[in-house]
Amino acid sequence: MTGTEPPKTKARRRGKPIEVWVNDEEKAQITVRAAQSGLSRSGYLRAVGLNYPIRSVVDLMAVADLARVNGDLGRVAGLLKLWLAEKRGQGTQAVDVDVMMVEFRELQGEIRSIMSKVVYERS
Repeated sequence: MTGTEPPKTKARRRGKPIEVWVNDEEKAQITVRAAQSGLSRSGYLRAVGLNYPIRSVVDLMAVADLARVNGDLGRVAGLLKLWLAEKRGQGTQAVDVDVMMVEFRELQGEIRSIMSKVVYERS
């Protein structure tokens, strides 16, 4: 350790297995759903049994994509603002650029709202 790393915490040992009897079709379905959520079968069944929200890996990847788009919109809005400050009156009306920037900010707010719903709401 270099002194800057936090001490590693010991993994919580779960030594109490619960047997669940299923047929081959049910086992396959549980396996697929666990993989879709990025969990082991045991972790998936524990989460379902304790009524924890199960999020699809695809949903979380979509949130990551939305975050990238949100960042891109912010950069475009910043460039428009810079252009407006440096080249006022050239190319297009300043009012048009201001309206576009407001629309960008509204779109960013909608994107953040959608991301929050996917990440924080119970499914």
